[in-house]
Amino acid sequence: MPSAISPATVEGWYALHQVFGVDWGAVRSGDPRVGSALDEVDAFFAPPAEDGAGWSLAARLVGGGADLLFVHFRPDLESLADLQLRLRRSVLGSLLHLRYDFLSITEAGLYHATASVAAEHDPGTEEYERALAERVRAEAESAHVKTRLFPRVPEGMRYLTFYPMNKRREGEDNWYTLPVDARNRMMREHGLTGRRYAGRIFQVITGSVGLDDWEWGVTLFARDPLDFKRIVTDMRYDEVSARYGEFGSFFTGIRMEAGDWRRLLGPE
Repeated sequence: MPSAISPATVEGWYALHQVFGVDWGAVRSGDPRVGSALDEVDAFFAPPAEDGAGWSLAARLVGGGADLLFVHFRPDLESLADLQLRLRRSVLGSLLHLRYDFLSITEAGLYHATASVAAEHDPGTEEYERALAERVRAEAESAHVKTRLFPRVPEGMRYLTFYPMNKRREGEDNWYTLPVDARNRMMREHGLTGRRYAGRIFQVITGSVGLDDWEWGVTLFARDPLDFKRIVTDMRYDEVSARYGEFGSFFTGIRMEAGDWRRLLGPE
């Protein structure tokens, strides 16, 4: 079986993660922009007006060298671009300094389906492409995959952490030269580790190959922030992470609610 077979994927919402520092000098001085910024918050973080429109959230960061993390999901790149521009032009945006951003799209990697079809048909043939397309269509219609592509965070999961990651491409530890069935096995084992945290961790995987410097983004939500430490530790012992995982900076915080904005930016 050839090694250089990329897994089929299905995609959903585009995603933009933004990390900001607050202009604390303006906040401390009672800058009149602060009141106007507070009036604008709902326009950016109110629930979507219609199904499928995506959503945005804000979190107060703890550590990470910044103050706020914004996470936006939208159905197309144009919608994200418009949102980014509106935020930059807003009074709220004038009080924020962008420290980091990450562009990606919600993704489900179909390793098992790809390996299964490759075992039955020669990759690159019409039979392979036809069989794989049928499997992809079926997977895209499943409730499980739709949850991954169009995520809705369960109630009560106030805490989140975000980090980007790559698959290693060094010497013998090159993910992209492994046979697809080997990659499928390791990803399945990795998924079984994650299932032990069902109901405790809600995970959103976004693909960024060709969109940003890293290859994937991982956003985790939890009711107990210690579950971030537990799941990441357990997953580091999976072969796919131990040999092939490379990780960027982690940004961890607490989701902002309506009253939190006034406590953050209002007078002490």
